[in-house]
Amino acid sequence: MQARRWVTEFWLIPIVVLATLVRLYGSTASAVWCDEGSSLFMSQFSPLLIWVHSAHDVHPPLYFLLLHAWTSAFGSSLFSIRLLSVLPGIGSVVLGVWLTLLIASRRAALLAGLFLALLPIAVRYSQEVRMYSLMGFWLLGATIALVYWVKNPQRHAYLMAYALLMTASFYTHYFTAFCVLSHWCYLLLLRKAQPCLIRRPAWWITNGLIVVMFTPWLFDFFDLLRHLDQLRAGNDIGWITPVDAYSLPSTVWQFFTLTDGTFVPGWIYLSLPVALAVIVVAVWRHDQGPYKFHGLLIIYALLPPIVVFAISWITPLLVERYLMFSALGLPIILAVAIDRIAERFRTAAVFAVALLLTLELTGLSNDYRTDPEQFDDLVNYVNEHYVAGDRIVVSDMFWYLSYRYYNKTPTVPLLYTPDKPDGTSGRPNAYGFGTLFTDSSNVYLDKLQALESGPARVWLISNKAPPDDFTSIPASWVNVSTLTIEDTQLRLYEVPDAAHAKHP
Repeated sequence: MQARRWVTEFWLIPIVVLATLVRLYGSTASAVWCDEGSSLFMSQFSPLLIWVHSAHDVHPPLYFLLLHAWTSAFGSSLFSIRLLSVLPGIGSVVLGVWLTLLIASRRAALLAGLFLALLPIAVRYSQEVRMYSLMGFWLLGATIALVYWVKNPQRHAYLMAYALLMTASFYTHYFTAFCVLSHWCYLLLLRKAQPCLIRRPAWWITNGLIVVMFTPWLFDFFDLLRHLDQLRAGNDIGWITPVDAYSLPSTVWQFFTLTDGTFVPGWIYLSLPVALAVIVVAVWRHDQGPYKFHGLLIIYALLPPIVVFAISWITPLLVERYLMFSALGLPIILAVAIDRIAERFRTAAVFAVALLLTLELTGLSNDYRTDPEQFDDLVNYVNEHYVAGDRIVVSDMFWYLSYRYYNKTPTVPLLYTPDKPDGTSGRPNAYGFGTLFTDSSNVYLDKLQALESGPARVWLISNKAPPDDFTSIPASWVNVSTLTIEDTQLRLYEVPDAAHAKHP
């Protein structure tokens, strides 16, 4: 009797524990990569400078401000900095269960919690020092507030909560706009059932309030739009791959397996998006509730990826992690569908649960799979063998930002910025990653020859694949050791002039 009572009242606890364990497991296994390094570098500025530099970056400032406060309070160990993403990731599972309870049965909520806890795309970006997990948390919360308001249009407190959560999300990531689009489309869907909601002054005032609260940032955002060419030149947005016919189904595969799925036979590749489409249609058609909340879920989960995919034929924008907030809606839709199936075909429902869990566990396996040698091993090698006076030069911003996090030597690493083939400077501009160094241009090194009269030894960190990133290594330099880890190589050179001056 007590066991049944415990299951009835405390069934959410095992789901939260599971969500916590899968997000903490392996959260420190992989080395900090470029984007995480940029988050950490940005967070080292004062709050005022974070605001200023974020205005030249591709993301708004809220996450960096929170990371600044977090590291000030809890330090910058790898566990600490990734915990800031783990916590909203766990919170999103709880919010997903809450949302499901509002629009479906307890069994559907339990299934949604299980599927959300193990959703690979959510776990992956709950383990990264970036803002995607936080954005998913804000937007699920805003969607819950919207559901409460639709049920109780006279309760304006729900709209206030909606405005605050949406504003927080806008200050976290610009793709929040696609969630706003989803919510407006949902209210348009309700015009027949609830003709007054989208026309209510309270709804328009709420959205106006969001704009007003975001206005302090809008001026910086429009300034950023005016400098898209500088962002492209710095490869801060030009890296996004153009879309093709496979991009949208591959996005579905990414959500559930963290792979694009193109390695499997064609019929298997198509089976996942086709099955999802069939389920979505069935859930939509059987949504008999007056508020069409299942339609809200479907619009929330599918409209943003479809719109981004369409826009990407003009200018590439389709990046799976930017759409993680939409992916959080898919497990809830599947839970609702399986809950309905279970009412008549219990065996089929059990099979569907097993199949989905197998898919998600495969994705988690892909997430947990890390190379035995990581970039931090390379940096730690330098830390251990550093000699006073050594100089360190990194060939590319991709490696440089990660290197700065792991560097324990008293030497500030230099970023190699040779002139471009057309003779123009290779230094980054003041936008994107380049904004991080506008006040410290002394980190740039245009020519290796500038080091010949100074240090006795120079460490060069670069990509191991040809051509050599350092195309103009002076012939007089002597390579005394080379270390290769994955796709990175470390070379130690002695500079003869400095060596002779030290050892005549």
